[in-house]
Amino acid sequence: MHRLDGKTALITGAGRGIGRAIAKLFAAEGAQVAVTSRTRANVDNVVAEITAAGGNAIGITCDVACEQDVRDAIAGAVASFGGLDILVNNAFDLSTTQSSVLDLGVDQLLHQFHTGPIACLRTMQAAYPHLKHSGAGRVINFASSVGVIGAAGFAPYAMAKEAIRALSRVAAREWGADAITVNNILPIAQTDAYDATTADESGAATWVPNSPIARLGSPDLDIAPVALFLASADARFMTGYSLTPDGGFIIDTAR
Repeated sequence: MHRLDGKTALITGAGRGIGRAIAKLFAAEGAQVAVTSRTRANVDNVVAEITAAGGNAIGITCDVACEQDVRDAIAGAVASFGGLDILVNNAFDLSTTQSSVLDLGVDQLLHQFHTGPIACLRTMQAAYPHLKHSGAGRVINFASSVGVIGAAGFAPYAMAKEAIRALSRVAAREWGADAITVNNILPIAQTDAYDATTADESGAATWVPNSPIARLGSPDLDIAPVALFLASADARFMTGYSLTPDGGFIIDTAR
């Protein structure tokens, strides 16, 4: 039996990278999946991959920084599948992540918040009645070890990602009575977006994590299975926590 048989899931930022890996794995495990991304071509490609493998998926273009897009995406998933059991907030705009504290402008910070914690808040609020009706709702938010360790030069990103963790903890306490769990994943993985922020002029990666398992994670093999665990019945007694598939990068630092 597949671990997500009979479940429906909406995954933001699922057009590539970690979101794509999660969408494909959830579908392979029996879930009906709403694949969302800003880029129509990416959405269509992932849906085609899922359906070719025998899965059930729909594609929805959605800019998580746009409140109406978020509402339409949740409504579209529910209309297509008859409900919603799992929400994965993976989307995030990495184009303005870097700044020192002294140089950080309010506009840059607000942009990070609109595509991060504010977007998570909107999707969670829109999904809440459907997750409650599910009787076993799951919210999986993506935060970052950058916020946990306070990485120099990433002030806006660190602030936005830690705000997501704070939102998750509060929602976990408030929604527990509704049988909804809310947890975070803090990954370190090889993705196109990661390459864009860590490559040199030739395009080669310039950073390898200083961790016991000294490599970047695979979205398919190292990160998506953690999301599957949190989405499944196996994690029904866990809420408000941050799981760190990062090769031991932060271990217990500042958690």
